[in-house]
Amino acid sequence: MSDDVVVVGAGVSGLTTAVVLAESGVPTRVLADRPPRDTTSMVAGALWGPSFQQPYDKTLEWTAQSLEDFQRLATDPTTTGVRIASVLTVGDGLPEGELPPQVKMIPGLRKATGHELPDGFAAGSWGRMPVVDMPTYLDYLERRLGAAGGSIERQRVTDLTEAGDRVVNCTGLGARALAGDDSVRPVFGQHVILTNPGIDDVFMELAREAEWTSFMPHPERVVCGGVRLQDREDLTPDPDLTARILERCRRVEPRLKDATVIETVTGLRPERAAVRVAVEWRERTLIVHNYGHGGTGVSLSWGCAREAARLVGNR
Repeated sequence: MSDDVVVVGAGVSGLTTAVVLAESGVPTRVLADRPPRDTTSMVAGALWGPSFQQPYDKTLEWTAQSLEDFQRLATDPTTTGVRIASVLTVGDGLPEGELPPQVKMIPGLRKATGHELPDGFAAGSWGRMPVVDMPTYLDYLERRLGAAGGSIERQRVTDLTEAGDRVVNCTGLGARALAGDDSVRPVFGQHVILTNPGIDDVFMELAREAEWTSFMPHPERVVCGGVRLQDREDLTPDPDLTARILERCRRVEPRLKDATVIETVTGLRPERAAVRVAVEWRERTLIVHNYGHGGTGVSLSWGCAREAARLVGNR
């Protein structure tokens, strides 16, 4: 069996896993049919936050690990694209009594006062969370992988057993075919990117509906959302969705009325009832799966990457 490890997929999960492996001294190659800036990860907001996906004990552990890594990366935001931002989350507000462990890990958590809430929202909370400028961050991960001796090769993989002796499957929706997993479902998302008129704080509405209000400011742009449409695979931007996103975000933050629309971007979140980080043997190939993160791929990325790297080592 070769000592090399092949990571399939160059999104945030694939790159992070490859970085962890390469920096531990494992010869690592990433195979992907699209470069990092053409993956779904590129269009993410992207905000670290609690994950309530199964398996709960594991996602709690992975989220905590990712927070630790992102806090470290935020000490150099210009290089990494990661900064710690004040985040106003609105919705049901903080529950009375003991908080869920996923919520308790949010740094600086406190209830929002009435005058801090925009019109139309009755409750909310503040926290200090990592927010990630994905173009800068993906470039950073790619450079970090190269510095550790890893590489990215453009190659479409159609059979994981042909990719190498030790393979990490970070293909997101591609796992439907490569892992034979029909439980992975596409969830369409659309963001409107605006110039940043001087906004620093993140706004996130917790909602069960298909549309909600969110905006995540970065140094040069603001990513406005949000949309969640299950089983839609058409990536064509919807102008009606764009109009509703802009109306909601500008109602909450009037300064966005003067911001210029840069572009509208779309992507398919790879949703699954439970995140899959697990070993599978196919013939003589050790496959470690790392997919099914849905909209929490960034939040879980470092924790899942370290778990996947550990599983690769347990031959």
